[in-house]
Amino acid sequence: MYVICVTIFVKPDSVRHFIEATLDNASNSRHEPGNVRFDILQAEDDPTRFMLDEAYLTKEDFVRHQQTEHYARWKAVAPGLMAKPRDSVKHHALFFGDGPV
Repeated sequence: MYVICVTIFVKPDSVRHFIEATLDNASNSRHEPGNVRFDILQAEDDPTRFMLDEAYLTKEDFVRHQQTEHYARWKAVAPGLMAKPRDSVKHHALFFGDGPV
C-alpha cells in the first residue's frame, strides 16, 4: 500500500473553490483501479488548512493517477488557490484499515 499525505494551506477567499476542485479530483480518483481511498480533511482550528490522505495499491498506481484528466484539472487550478506550496509526504503502509499490509 502506498499512501500520500498532503498538507495544503489555502487563501481564505479561495476555500470554496479549492474544495470544489478537490472534490472533483477525489471523486474521480476513487474510480481508478489502484486507488483505495482519497480523503479530504479540513482542519477544525483553521478552515484554510487541508489534508489530502490518498492510498493506492502501489506506487505505480499513484504515478498513473498523476496522468489522469481529473488530476490535470486539479493541478491547473489548485496551486493558484494555495497560500503557499503544498507539503507532500509519501509512505509505505505497515498497518492499513483492519490489519497489517
